[in-house]
Amino acid sequence: MLIKYRNVYVKATATVAGPYEAKGPLRNSFDKRYVKDLYCNAKSFEQAEVKLLEDSLKILLKKSEIDKKDIDLVIAGDLLNQITSSSYSALEMHSPFLGIYSACATSIEGILIGANFIDSGKVNNCIAATSSHNMSSEKQFRNPTEYGAPKPSTATFTATGGAAILLTNQPSHIKVVDGVIGTAVDYQQKDPMHMGAVMAPAAADTLYRYLRDSKRKVEDFDLILTGDLGIYGKEILKDLLQSKYQITLGSNYNDCGVMLYDLEKQKDVLAGGSGPVCSALVNYGSIMKGLETGKYKRVLLIATGALFSPTFVYQKKSILSIAHAVCLEAI
Repeated sequence: MLIKYRNVYVKATATVAGPYEAKGPLRNSFDKRYVKDLYCNAKSFEQAEVKLLEDSLKILLKKSEIDKKDIDLVIAGDLLNQITSSSYSALEMHSPFLGIYSACATSIEGILIGANFIDSGKVNNCIAATSSHNMSSEKQFRNPTEYGAPKPSTATFTATGGAAILLTNQPSHIKVVDGVIGTAVDYQQKDPMHMGAVMAPAAADTLYRYLRDSKRKVEDFDLILTGDLGIYGKEILKDLLQSKYQITLGSNYNDCGVMLYDLEKQKDVLAGGSGPVCSALVNYGSIMKGLETGKYKRVLLIATGALFSPTFVYQKKSILSIAHAVCLEAI
């Protein structure tokens, strides 16, 4: 189902990047960078993730020149158990708070929920935010990196950072036009070290439904971005779209997991970036600047997420995936 919005705009965005992201090709698009310290001056990796998200919220308020009391709703989610990073960060906002979870698709889920609140007239200003941290997420979903467990080339690298976007009913240079809420997809993938293969089918399903319902074509966009499929998932998506839906992705398509790092120089990231903040860092930084400067007129953002827990992986269950999409236009 395509959801169209009449009166939803992007007032500002904020991005805070970790050390690996600060060395990548998009480093100059971030508002703040922790160049050397994965602890971000905190006592643990989990607390570092809270700080990253708190930093992004503070920067967002400063950039938008809006007071906390004028924020009607905060929507946030992350990868940790009980989305604790989001909850602790929301504490200082003193605003109504909705915690959400769509794994690496969380950022676009937040935009969709916030846009619906604004377009319905229920709120005027809404923040959607997300975070992830390489060390805390690896500990949560796989093995602590200190174990030194080897990984295959298909594995992706959880991004470290915090990112936030302020949606409003006041006209600005960027409008939220429409979007599609994803459906859970099961492509019978069971390998937690190949998230690209897990999430590509959901991205294909969502893109197909968006193009079908919006009556738009691939070439109608300056840019179509998926979130953290990585180098292998990106190619799987192209093949799936062509074979199943006869849709061909051209030069206006890319993946945030591929864009966030220099894959030739940063070998540690393997197949590319992942995590909720991966696509958010790219979209809220480089892509928003492109919309503001006129580089892009219309972009389609599709964040992808793997809906799994280690418990179900150990029980040999397949890993579900989801993808949410939102279209932004420069006006």
